Amino acid sequence: MNIDLANRSAIVTGGSKGIGYAIATRFAASGADVMIAARGRDALDAAVKAVGAGAKGRVAGVQGDVGVADDIRKIYDEAMRAFGKVDIVVNNAGTSRNGAFEDISDEVWRLDLDQKLFAAIRLTRLAWPQMKERRWGRVINVLNIGAKAPRGGSAPTTISRAAGLALTKVLAHEGAPHNVLVNALLVGQIVSDQWVRRHRAQSADISFEHYVGKAGAAIPVGRLGTAEEFANVACFLASDAASFVTGTAINVDGGMSPVV
Repeated sequence: MNIDLANRSAIVTGGSKGIGYAIATRFAASGADVMIAARGRDALDAAVKAVGAGAKGRVAGVQGDVGVADDIRKIYDEAMRAFGKVDIVVNNAGTSRNGAFEDISDEVWRLDLDQKLFAAIRLTRLAWPQMKERRWGRVINVLNIGAKAPRGGSAPTTISRAAGLALTKVLAHEGAPHNVLVNALLVGQIVSDQWVRRHRAQSADISFEHYVGKAGAAIPVGRLGTAEEFANVACFLASDAASFVTGTAINVDGGMSPVV
C-alpha cells in the first residue's frame, strides 16, 4: 500500500533515536513535514540531517524535554512556526522505568507520569483545537504491551502506559465527530538503543546479533521486531487509509502479548 502524507505536518516526540526516529523517517519519506523533538542536541541534529536526506517534505528539529510543561509549549510553537499547522501528533518519548512497588519513590512516580502521561496530555491539548477546526487530525500514543497486561515489578511504566490507554479511548470518543482520530500502538520487543545498552551491560562477550536472536526466540514469530516495522503501522494510522480506525490499541509485538 502506498501511503501518501503530502500536505500533512507532524510532531514526533523522542524522534532522534529508535522507534521515534523510524516514525519520523517513514513520515518524511511519505511526504509529511516533520518536527522531530528530542532532549539531546547532538542526536537531534544528526536525526534532522539523516531524515531530511530522504524526505519529500520539510524536516526540522526542536530540543526539549517532554516531561517539562514549558518545553512542550516550545515544541508545539516551533512546529507551528515551521509548518503553520499540526495535523499529526505522535506521543512517543519515554524512558522505561520499573521496580518493586515498595521501592518506587514519589519522585520516580512523578517523573514517569510527567514524561509519559502528562506529556501526551499537554501536547495533544495544544494541537487539539486546530485539528477540530480543520476537521482532520491524528494522534498516536506509543505505549507498550504491559499497558494491557502488567506484571509484578513493572511499575511505574506499565501504570503510566495503562493510563495512556484510557486517555486514548477518551480522546477517540471526543475527537471522532470532528474527524480527529486517536489510536495507541503498543510496543513489544523491538530492536532499539535500549537493546544496545542491555547488550553492553549484560552480554558484551557475545555478538549483538546473537544476543537479540536469543531474546527473540520466545516470541511467536521467532525474532525481535524492527523500528521500521513499527513505523509502518504508525504511518498507516496517520494516513487517510485509516480513516475508520479510532480508539484502538494495536499490539506491534510479533504475537508476544497474552491479550489482544
